[in-house]
Amino acid sequence: MNFIVIGCGRVGSELAFRLNKNGHNTVVVDASREALNNLDPAYRGRIIEGNVLTEKLLEHAGIADVDGLAAVTNSDTLNAVVAHIAQAIYHVPIVVARNYDPSMRPVLEAFDLQVVSSTSWGAQRIQELLLDPAFRTIFSAGNGEVEVYEFVIPAAWEGKSLLDLLPETEACVAVALTRAGRAFLPMADTPLQAGDMLNVSATFDGIQALRTRLNSGTEA
Repeated sequence: MNFIVIGCGRVGSELAFRLNKNGHNTVVVDASREALNNLDPAYRGRIIEGNVLTEKLLEHAGIADVDGLAAVTNSDTLNAVVAHIAQAIYHVPIVVARNYDPSMRPVLEAFDLQVVSSTSWGAQRIQELLLDPAFRTIFSAGNGEVEVYEFVIPAAWEGKSLLDLLPETEACVAVALTRAGRAFLPMADTPLQAGDMLNVSATFDGIQALRTRLNSGTEA
């Protein structure tokens, strides 16, 4: 596949190297020669230095024929403009924009773009680990608004049902239960066993409610 990476900072250089290493044709564009030096020496894709807002440069990068474009500079405004041009004018099938400043995220979302906010996601993930590292995040959707968590059922919940455990909210839903190495879709009345591995899909508020319920059962 063919990809363009706009911005060659820490994120862009790593992304370009990963794509190229996996056999994809990759073009990295940055206005700074110094930034382009961030690329791993093993990178074998194309490198273009110049102003990404010029039509000539974008077409030289092959934007008319690429499968995807990632705008990952540290300027949310630049990311929004370039990503919008790629999506609206060149009809690039997959366009992803990096969000650097959380307060600017609505600007990127206004263009109906796929947005990755590393700052917001990272802060939420660290918060989760600080609050309770026993809940392991195994999948994160969007920018962490909904995540799939995995945790072990403690002995205090032996014999109680899934209905007893899950908070009465749509913000926390059971995904799978693994027992003795075999996973299945649990029902509301499924009895729990100590050592079961439960996966739930939840918002941050939903997982907080589950933590409270789980701890109250443990203390009981």
